[in-house]
Amino acid sequence: MADSVSLPASADGLLRYRDDAIHEEPAVTLDSFLGQSNATAVRIEAGDDARVLLPYLDRLALVEVSFPKFRDGRGYSSGRILREAGYTGELRAQGDVLVDQVPLMRRCGFDSFAPEAPVDEAVLEAALARYDHVYQAAADAAVPVWKLRHG
Repeated sequence: MADSVSLPASADGLLRYRDDAIHEEPAVTLDSFLGQSNATAVRIEAGDDARVLLPYLDRLALVEVSFPKFRDGRGYSSGRILREAGYTGELRAQGDVLVDQVPLMRRCGFDSFAPEAPVDEAVLEAALARYDHVYQAAADAAVPVWKLRHG
């Protein structure tokens, strides 16, 4: 995860690991998105099925995934489903996002974070640099350590 050690660009508490411009259009609910044809940003609530977005990935610039409580992990699955299906737009974790969750969310494909509480940059940097190797494949490009050892 060496590429994720650098601190993200930050604007108004938004942490981004992307070089493109911040998407200004507000995210609409999943139901609203499915009912209209021109939205390019959608918000997935906990419990929504991210797979319904798969036919529309090419027109989405932002998918915001709600994390209502830090212990609710359903959003991790939404992120990984979207990334593994080929979504390349901004994938934002929003809500009760804790610093120690950011490295795991990055592995699931999240590249933008809108935490409810301020983030200490030194703590974030330490969390991202904590582990040199990973043990399983995920939505990121990190190669599991067993594969490095055994090919």
